[in-house]
Amino acid sequence: MKYILMDIEGTTTSISFVHDVLFPYSKSRIASFINTHRCNDTINEILTETKKTVELENQLQIDDDQAIAQLMSWIDLDRKHPALKNIQGMIWSEGYQSGELKGQVYPEVPQALLDWKNAGIKLGIYSSGSIAAQKVLFGYSIFGDLNEFFVNNFDTSIGNKREENSYIKIAQEIKLPPNEILFLSDISEELDAAKKVGFLTTQLVRLEAVPYNGHPQVKTFQEIEF
Repeated sequence: MKYILMDIEGTTTSISFVHDVLFPYSKSRIASFINTHRCNDTINEILTETKKTVELENQLQIDDDQAIAQLMSWIDLDRKHPALKNIQGMIWSEGYQSGELKGQVYPEVPQALLDWKNAGIKLGIYSSGSIAAQKVLFGYSIFGDLNEFFVNNFDTSIGNKREENSYIKIAQEIKLPPNEILFLSDISEELDAAKKVGFLTTQLVRLEAVPYNGHPQVKTFQEIEF
């Protein structure tokens, strides 16, 4: 095993931090952030993508204010829409840089990352959050800048986390056979997709027991065996 690919939410970082801190933070600021940055091309692209999705799914044409309301609604639904993930990443980046936010990771994670790196294992992140959001979470973590441990970051621009083809693409990107890659996640469906294309898998069960679905289960990174 030469590479460990890991999820964030429920794996390196508590679900409560994402849902109870990051999501409300972005929701409360999304309207003012967009209105303040209307001249930004990325903001205009985010609004355009949102409008296109609403028109495609609901046969409705909406204006900018309605698009903002739609983005806020998607936060409540935890929808993995690229436009939402991009705007959230931009808002969180400001929050981390200002010191209002500190990236939370489980206490044993930094030492595990160090041990794995020292053992010659390469490390990467695959999350539904944008790559920008990943980098600020780890860059401004409560344990300092952890980005130095990761050689790759992947988000859903490479594919849905529950689809086999996404893991094929990741293996091609990092130039390793799937059986040399260990994927860590708390979500069985993600692990299933990775396992079907040959990845090694381990399921993080941080809080309460979940049914065994063919993946080794651990409560912390310290319990992971190769």
